[in-house]
Amino acid sequence: MQPLVLSVESFGRSYESHRAVDGLSFQLRAGEILGLVGPNGAGKTTTLRTIAGVLPVKEGRIVVGGFDLARDEERAKRNLRWIPDDPQPFDALTVLEHLEFTAALYGQRDWRARADELLERFELSEKRDAFGGELSRGMRQKLAFCCAWIARPALVLMDEPLSGLDPRGIRSAKHEIEELARAGTAVILSSHLLVLIEELATRLLILDRGRKVFEGTLDEARSRFPEHSRGSLEEIFFAATGEGAARKGGAGGAAT
Repeated sequence: MQPLVLSVESFGRSYESHRAVDGLSFQLRAGEILGLVGPNGAGKTTTLRTIAGVLPVKEGRIVVGGFDLARDEERAKRNLRWIPDDPQPFDALTVLEHLEFTAALYGQRDWRARADELLERFELSEKRDAFGGELSRGMRQKLAFCCAWIARPALVLMDEPLSGLDPRGIRSAKHEIEELARAGTAVILSSHLLVLIEELATRLLILDRGRKVFEGTLDEARSRFPEHSRGSLEEIFFAATGEGAARKGGAGGAAT
């Protein structure tokens, strides 16, 4: 069995009178790709931002790479990388300087060959001297991938990681996510593009109104909802979240 990378125990968070996440528990092992899905407002981004350390842990316990995020934040964060849906690089640093800065931040000494490799793989070689403020959204997304990949993290969190990418960039990013997992990194992939989740995820975590309504493989989901025993993730999604057939008919492969 692969080593445990992430443990979330009874995690909860409230905003005034709104309960964003309620009693969420799950685990993630090395090499797994967990597809995190749910309707808008289900608690996906709150969960990811808390695991990433952007939001403080107020309820429950989160352990990353064996380190309690609330008690040993620095060492826990050294094990993870966070790719938001719209990365914002530093305006005054070049693409290459972003990689140099990230490598130094995580104690990577021999970083340049790895940086050159990543820039080539993500089609950023010609942009290595461009400043962060000059990059298109798609280029910012690719730079975020390179920065996340350069130190070979134990855990990568991705929130709508393909937004802004062109078809070639999407194909390349999907390949690189799979390669990252094969190398032993655990990945949480959150997206409304259910076809993407169905293609890449080894396990699913479906949230609805802040609660976990399903966790397991797609085959296990089909067993849980036998009326969709041969159905797509889209059909499973609507069954798990209690959405009606009328809405399902107009979903177009995405949950909104």
